[in-house]
Amino acid sequence: MGSELIYRGHETQLASDSYSPKPVKPWASVTRAVRYMLREQRLLFVLVGIAIATLVFTVFPASRAAHGPHLHSTTPLLDSIPYFPIEAQNKFSYAHRLGFGSGNPTGKIPLGLKRKGLRIVVTGGAGFVGSHLVDRLIARGDSVIVVDNFFTGRKENVMHHFGNPNFELIRHDVVEPLLLEVDQIYHLACPASPTNVVGTLNMLGLAKRVGARFLLTSTSEVYGDPLQHPQKETYWGNVNPIGVRSCYDEGKRTAETLTMDYHRGAGVEVRIARIFNTYGPRMCIDDGRVVSNFVAQALRKEPLTVYGDGKQTRSFQYVSDL
Repeated sequence: MGSELIYRGHETQLASDSYSPKPVKPWASVTRAVRYMLREQRLLFVLVGIAIATLVFTVFPASRAAHGPHLHSTTPLLDSIPYFPIEAQNKFSYAHRLGFGSGNPTGKIPLGLKRKGLRIVVTGGAGFVGSHLVDRLIARGDSVIVVDNFFTGRKENVMHHFGNPNFELIRHDVVEPLLLEVDQIYHLACPASPTNVVGTLNMLGLAKRVGARFLLTSTSEVYGDPLQHPQKETYWGNVNPIGVRSCYDEGKRTAETLTMDYHRGAGVEVRIARIFNTYGPRMCIDDGRVVSNFVAQALRKEPLTVYGDGKQTRSFQYVSDL
């Protein structure tokens, strides 16, 4: 039985060696495509589609020809736009931010083209001074992002900007990092007592990251108990690092130090404003400042408290002047 199986195997192998495939018929692919087109009236749909396309392309060129002259009128319109002379540009525009320069060799700005607004973040923008700064920035056409944790600021100070597309409000404490894309940073977030180093460090890091100009609002108290009146910026002050107010004084002095270190070491463009006693609308009646204390006592018909021996001097300014 084994030899019989082996013999049959050889017989099968011989038969398979003599097998040749069936020759391919010529034009098989063409005839197959024709049969597909003739089935289920596909040819009729193709002819109808060709007829519709022919009709569309016959009608639309005529309509485009009727509107053609308007398409070529853009070049004369550009020549007809009135221009400001180069002397008038600085009154309302930042040419370098608008993209003018090498691409505009004539040095002219089309009439009606407004200055491009900046994107600015104001930390502490819901506070007394910050809210007035926000008013001024929005009035000149900038987009403002207010960052405030409402520790001393109030939402009512900026509510009149709600609905303005150029205004945003973020509830956030600057001691936590914040990522934004802005052109300028106005750093006002700091109550008038606790230290403010970490928030300043975070905002300086943001300014370095996005290349923004940074403004630090410092205080007259960096001079301590000054021996010079009035104080000049070159005067280093007469400070007490362990006094009752030292937490605030030294915090602002450290903030100034960090600001200048970022300027010298990282190339951040910075400004420092040492603000003296400011008063005006929206200031809190219980903020502990001398003007608000006088006003509160006067409203309550109480005697005005004179601090110390009464011989100290103060510098006051209205908030719009600031």
